[in-house]
Amino acid sequence: MIAIAYFIAAFILASLVEYWIHRLMHANPRIGERHRDHHRRNQGQGVIWEFRDYLKGSFVVMCLMFFHSFQAGCGWFLGGLVYAAFSAYAHQLQHDNPKKCFWMKMPVHYVHHKYNMWHHNFGLAVDWWDRVFGTYKLVEWQETSEIDESERSFWQLRWW
Repeated sequence: MIAIAYFIAAFILASLVEYWIHRLMHANPRIGERHRDHHRRNQGQGVIWEFRDYLKGSFVVMCLMFFHSFQAGCGWFLGGLVYAAFSAYAHQLQHDNPKKCFWMKMPVHYVHHKYNMWHHNFGLAVDWWDRVFGTYKLVEWQETSEIDESERSFWQLRWW
């Protein structure tokens, strides 16, 4: 039971950290240099490489709860790992096939890029924190050409 609680806590905290790091990348030119290049290219680096970067940035934090208990450590580690995988997938999906982001009313990261939003829609995998912190900006995001695009599967995206 404790592992489930730590899993949920890690998943939610990882989404919060991701949101604030993305905001920081837009506020600080030194931190956001690589991110500005991402905006210029408007493409993800692939699910596998995104996942690798998320793990590199969070691995130490993912292991911290093992000092508390094995159960807490397992739940915390898996919550962070699952969020990293989900976020890497969701980020790439919003670049390659945003209509498949069924868990959000609007694919916030896609809109963030499409409309060059430097002060809104910082979420990558979820839109919770944009709503909580007042940075959510709802827009009509599908143009006629996007609506008429042929349907692709959830798996038709760049993996590496």
